[in-house]
Amino acid sequence: MASGANTDNDIPATGATAVADAADRDSAQLPQHSFLSRLYTGTGAFEVVGRRRLWFGVAAAIVGIAIASIVVRGFSFGIDFAGGTKVSFPRGDAQVAQVEDVFRHALGKDPESVVIVGSGASATVQIRSEHLTNAQTAKLRDALFTAFHPRGADGKPSKQAISDSAVSETWGAQITKKAVIALAVFLVLVALYITVRYERYMAISALAAMFFDVTVTAGVYSLVGFEVTPATVIGLLTILGFSLYDTVIVFDKVEENTAGFQHTTRRTFAEQANLAINQTFMRSINTSLISVLPVLALLVVAVWLLGVGTLKDLALVQLVGILVGTYSSIFFATPLLVSLRERTELVRTHTRRVLRRRNPAASADVPADSGEPHEQTTPAAAASSARAAGSKPAPGARPTGGRRGRPSGKRHADRR
Repeated sequence: MASGANTDNDIPATGATAVADAADRDSAQLPQHSFLSRLYTGTGAFEVVGRRRLWFGVAAAIVGIAIASIVVRGFSFGIDFAGGTKVSFPRGDAQVAQVEDVFRHALGKDPESVVIVGSGASATVQIRSEHLTNAQTAKLRDALFTAFHPRGADGKPSKQAISDSAVSETWGAQITKKAVIALAVFLVLVALYITVRYERYMAISALAAMFFDVTVTAGVYSLVGFEVTPATVIGLLTILGFSLYDTVIVFDKVEENTAGFQHTTRRTFAEQANLAINQTFMRSINTSLISVLPVLALLVVAVWLLGVGTLKDLALVQLVGILVGTYSSIFFATPLLVSLRERTELVRTHTRRVLRRRNPAASADVPADSGEPHEQTTPAAAASSARAAGSKPAPGARPTGGRRGRPSGKRHADRR
């Protein structure tokens, strides 16, 4: 029997609706209590967008701590940025306190820092101080050799085992300026690409997520006291690229799911975005794991085996950045996009249509020009309304009827 009116239920399921229907069909074939099943199939069962206030609160707290640390503690800049002299030698049996005493007696002042890098036979002692003259450096080398007798590559005590390097404050300032310029150019190019590639709300969200990554990573370095070196800047640029890649993957899925969303009343914009996050969960997790494993290996080799400071700095910033970038891509960028889009009239009107279809009695009490549509549009609230009205399955649950309100296959055959 043909329908006398053309309603939303009669519109063919295409685009975002087809994606939603496919997710519902896939979820219906798997145990709904299985965490891994829901995670791998991306059924939309994990509520991310609907709990965005929680994620925003977590992000705000993290950013607040990072900024407070940057303001109060500042950064520990390496010799390449701050200038100074670095002296290093094989550790042997030397202890940090002993090295500090030797430095103090030789030059009459304390070193800025004395650290032991690496372990076992490859461990080295690294001394950092303000800029020393050639005479002061030679005096310090003599005192260190007399106290610790460091051994060279041939296993015999040798002064050549003690190395030193010096960077003037002027050179350090030039390196700092170049690093800042490189970071600024990268951010500008990324901003241009995002702006051209996506619509403005996606661009704003992606850029906000990127600045979140920069701020938190810098805050971690300040809080823990990691030394900022040129390798740190290189690592930071690398993880910003990784974070942007992960965000683009999620946004591509959001763009696919929400194409023509206003022509169907099956899901709200927020629910389609939440489904996109679920569908890319495993890709984000797998990408992060694959990226973290070599970074951890690099960190182990750099710190415990080789004692190479440059590798350590590069590995540390990448490890922190990957973790922060994964969080921002899933729990910050897309929820922020939904919050921005829900302020537009198109999304607000569509959301009211969806809620009105699911629960006419409840939606009749909501003014059409309500100034707070967000409270009515979260996936959690929409799913609750759907369960009450019985017109939309909960995320990840088996659909109770045919696709987009059509009769089931058996009933449709009977009608023919």
